Amino acid sequence: MAPKAGGEFEDLLPVMADKLGGEGLIKELCNGFQLLMDKDKGVITTESLRRNAAVLGLQDLSDGEIAGMVKEGDMDGDGALNQMEFCVLMFRLSPELMSDSRAWLEEAIEEEFRDAAGF
Repeated sequence: MAPKAGGEFEDLLPVMADKLGGEGLIKELCNGFQLLMDKDKGVITTESLRRNAAVLGLQDLSDGEIAGMVKEGDMDGDGALNQMEFCVLMFRLSPELMSDSRAWLEEAIEEEFRDAAGF
C-alpha cells in the first residue's frame, strides 16, 4: 500500500498481482517480510516494524498504529507476525485482492481437475 494525499493508502497489491501473477506476488510478499522482520527472531515485531516503517512509506505511523497492525495480523497470539501471518494480513488489508483471490482459487481448482482428467 502506498501513501496518498490526505493520509489514505492506495492499495497496490492488485496491481502487483496483475503484473506478477499469483506466484510472483507471494514471492514479493515473502521478500517484504524479510525486509521487515527482526533478523534475530525471524518474525516481524512491533520494534522491527517501527524500525523499517519508512521502507513502506509509513514513517508517520504512531507507535499505537504500528502495534495495532501487528496485533491485527497476530493469529497465534505471540505478539509478532510470522511469514504466513504477514501474507494473510496483506491480503486482508487489500479488499480488491481478497475478492480476486477467490477467482484465482477457483481457476486453480479447475486447472487441477483438467490436468487430472487429461484435458
